[in-house]
Amino acid sequence: MASKHRVAITGIGLVTPVGLTTQETWQALCEGRSGTSYLQHPDIDSYLYKAVGHVTGEQERLDAIVDKKIQRKTDRFIHLGLMAAHEAMEDAGLSKEFPENRERFGSLVGVGIGGLGIVGETATNLQNRGPKGVSPFSIPKAINNMAPNWLSMAWNLQGPTAALTSACSSGADAFGHAFRMIRDGYADYMLTGGTEACSLPIALVSFGNMRALSAWQGDAKKASRPFDADRTGFVLAEGAGILLLERYDLAEKRGATIYAEAVGYGATADAHHITAMHPEGIGASRAFAQAFDDAGIDRSEIGYVNAHGTGTPMNDAVETTVLKKVFGEHIDPSNDDHILVSSTKSMTGHMIGATGGAEIAFTALALKHQLVPPTINLDTPDPACDLDYVPHKARQKTMTHAATSSFGFGGGNAVVVLKKV
Repeated sequence: MASKHRVAITGIGLVTPVGLTTQETWQALCEGRSGTSYLQHPDIDSYLYKAVGHVTGEQERLDAIVDKKIQRKTDRFIHLGLMAAHEAMEDAGLSKEFPENRERFGSLVGVGIGGLGIVGETATNLQNRGPKGVSPFSIPKAINNMAPNWLSMAWNLQGPTAALTSACSSGADAFGHAFRMIRDGYADYMLTGGTEACSLPIALVSFGNMRALSAWQGDAKKASRPFDADRTGFVLAEGAGILLLERYDLAEKRGATIYAEAVGYGATADAHHITAMHPEGIGASRAFAQAFDDAGIDRSEIGYVNAHGTGTPMNDAVETTVLKKVFGEHIDPSNDDHILVSSTKSMTGHMIGATGGAEIAFTALALKHQLVPPTINLDTPDPACDLDYVPHKARQKTMTHAATSSFGFGGGNAVVVLKKV
């Protein structure tokens, strides 16, 4: 489909387990530093799955951005989103006053789970203290749409504003729909991406009882092991990745820095299982094909794929099969200038609803700097995962296009394609 408007990424804000800003996060990724640790909790000895990716040391920065009264009315996933959005707005050179037409400026943010901790706390208070123990802010603190709505209130964004929830692909789907809103003329500017803060005991135990989490018992920094033969599951993490999308001609007119151009988005459903990918990756493959068609490019033009790469035994192998099916000889490591693949979740852990937004930001930065971040902890190659996953160290790569994929519980698949400018 021909684009009505080109779409630029002009601002990036990141708050992750490896850094409180975009610069800190990107440097950590390029240096191959892990942000995973073991949960600190009185009952931790009874937990089989203990590894998490926590954002730490953020309070001073949060206090400088978000009033204490607002902090008390909002949950942590909203705090992280506000911090990342503040950086994205400043990075793009936009404000509450500029641009003037706020009706053309919206916010679409992915949130996979939202205020899970608040729901648990409220249920406990009701049981122990009765109705008077329940805060009137319980619902506004917990519901997913309050992340983009607080962004709209913070910056007077009066355009399309909503939360999108599609599990692990929430952030990527939110970005894809925001991209389409600008491309198709419904908005000129959009804050988009994802935020999540559910690396809590209740989530750790719930995901753990699914046998989805890493059961690694050694150094916590090695717990997230995508594509490694010794992988046992993903590491539950928190964070936010918010991007500022802008009509390309408006960005050029004001001399904005453009990280990359958003050119394609594909979204499909496996219609197969509540947690597992389709064993043949049918839906994931179609999402790639849709994104390439949307971008108007051939698969051979992709230089890098930021993989979903969670570290679960079955899904990593299926994803490898999907990539081979989609890219064929172009991703074969024996060929010169083959497509590189890496999983940044090896360092950040899996930030659920925030993952898509953060990894789109990582992909944009990879294109801008022509540098592919590594997959760390890939110590024992798995014969079923035999692509070039850029083990241990970042690698320079000349490329014009890159793709990032997100696959969620329930079978949702999202692929975004970016172009170097």
